[in-house]
Amino acid sequence: MKQPIVLDTEFVTSVPDRLAEHTLYVSMEYATVAHKCCCGCGLEVVTPLSPTDWKLTYDGVSVSLHPSIGNWSFPCRSHYWIDKGKVRWAGNMTQEQIDGVRAHDRRAKARYFDQSEQAAKPTRSAPPAKPKSGFWSWLSRLWS
Repeated sequence: MKQPIVLDTEFVTSVPDRLAEHTLYVSMEYATVAHKCCCGCGLEVVTPLSPTDWKLTYDGVSVSLHPSIGNWSFPCRSHYWIDKGKVRWAGNMTQEQIDGVRAHDRRAKARYFDQSEQAAKPTRSAPPAKPKSGFWSWLSRLWS
C-alpha cells in the first residue's frame, strides 16, 4: 500500500511554471487544476474542470476532484482519487478496463455536446392543445 498523501491547495489565477510537490493549483479563471503526479514521478497532471471532465468540490478547507485521476498515459500509470485534500490510491487497471473508461468518457462527451447543440437549435412551438371535452373538463372550466 502506498503512503497516504495530504495535498495543499493554492487558488491561483494561472498555474505557475514550476509546480511544488503535494500541492493542487486551482485556477477558477481557466477552469483548471494542476499538480505533480502523486506517485512521485514528477510529471505534471492537468485536470480541466467542465461538465464532461472533472468536477471540483471545495468545502471551505479542502478540495475534492471527481472522477479519479488515471495517469494511464504516463509511464507510472498511477491511479488515485483526490478526496478532501487527501490522496486515496486506486487499484491498477488492465488495458481493457482503461479502454472501457476512455470509451465511456467519449460517449458521455458526445451525449453532452449533442444535447447542447439540440438545446441551441430553434424549435417550433406545438400548436395549442384542443380543449378536452367531457365531464371533468366541463367542470374544470366552470371553476376557472
